[in-house]
Amino acid sequence: MQPSPIRGLSRLSRRTLVAATAAGLVAAVAAPSRAAVAASRRFHTAGRVKAAADGFVRYSWPGIYFEARFRGTGVGILLDDSVNDYDVQVDGRTTTTLVTPGRTTAWVTGLADTEHRVRLVKRTESPGSEGRFGGFVAAAGGAILARPPARRRQIEFIGDSYTAGYGNLSGTRDCSGNGGVDRNTDSDLSFGALTARRLGADYQINAFSGRGMVRNYNGSSPGTDFRTYYDRALLGVEGDVWQKPADWRPQVVVIGLGLNDFSTPLSPGERWGTETELVAAYESAYHGFLDKLRARYGPRTFLVVSATDLGSSPFAETVEGIARTRNARGDERVGHWYYDDPALDHLGCDWHPSARDHRLISGLLDDHLATLPLCC
Repeated sequence: MQPSPIRGLSRLSRRTLVAATAAGLVAAVAAPSRAAVAASRRFHTAGRVKAAADGFVRYSWPGIYFEARFRGTGVGILLDDSVNDYDVQVDGRTTTTLVTPGRTTAWVTGLADTEHRVRLVKRTESPGSEGRFGGFVAAAGGAILARPPARRRQIEFIGDSYTAGYGNLSGTRDCSGNGGVDRNTDSDLSFGALTARRLGADYQINAFSGRGMVRNYNGSSPGTDFRTYYDRALLGVEGDVWQKPADWRPQVVVIGLGLNDFSTPLSPGERWGTETELVAAYESAYHGFLDKLRARYGPRTFLVVSATDLGSSPFAETVEGIARTRNARGDERVGHWYYDDPALDHLGCDWHPSARDHRLISGLLDDHLATLPLCC
């Protein structure tokens, strides 16, 4: 559904950041020199990023992460972002959350003087703005080590707010007084991120809340849909095109588009006069999108089309029919995944899946992927 415009810090987030700083785990200093930035690029990412002239990288999709190895007692994280939130993880443990950090170097200090792994992950969505990351720098006496290798397995997740993890940290459906959607979203705890990590896979979360295959939530932003933005690295830059690296060839692409197409009734003035016309347009666009993915990733990639319960909506039945049609045309690597569970509580913001729900959905996805002959 539609993301909240609230960007302010919740009291809880302020306390978290202040407490971490007081404990010596994180400290912010002025942005480093260009030479320091150039020396800090030994990191791995699978996300859609674009190089900036000053050595930083720019990005806007949710869940993008950066990983590095270092030796020493501390590591600095170079950031320029006044919109998004990030988790900093060292040796597999989250040490702190950076809430709209701005232009800064955030330091994690007081570590044992040995080799460590550091991971920075973007928790929030920012379709109208971009984040900038400049790399990692070692504390005095330490060193950033060779870039971690890319993982052999790769998974791409395409979808809307469910895929992005919209409001999943909230324990109440109305989170307007609890920090808003941004402070209650963690894409790193979305079902896709959970499944990818269990499989030891690199992944992308290419999700945009409120967008559908042909129709956005409640008919909003007519003339655009998810496909308008899919090819971009920077969602807010019209005409931007992400240059896919030759080594990004996911074994699996999981597609979750349709909730926004069908969750609200058609309104007068929309270009589909009836639900039947909307279904036909959705089916046609979906097949075109699958053609695009098949051309991009080749015949061996599994394309998993997914749906969940929407009551009397034709959503789930239509998606299953799309998979059957592709199979009948000879593409056996298009599969249908229906996810629903009576235990889902939808206690996230605006009736979205909670963090607990995402764990359940991830388990259902694990079961589905276990049926596929993934090569590695």
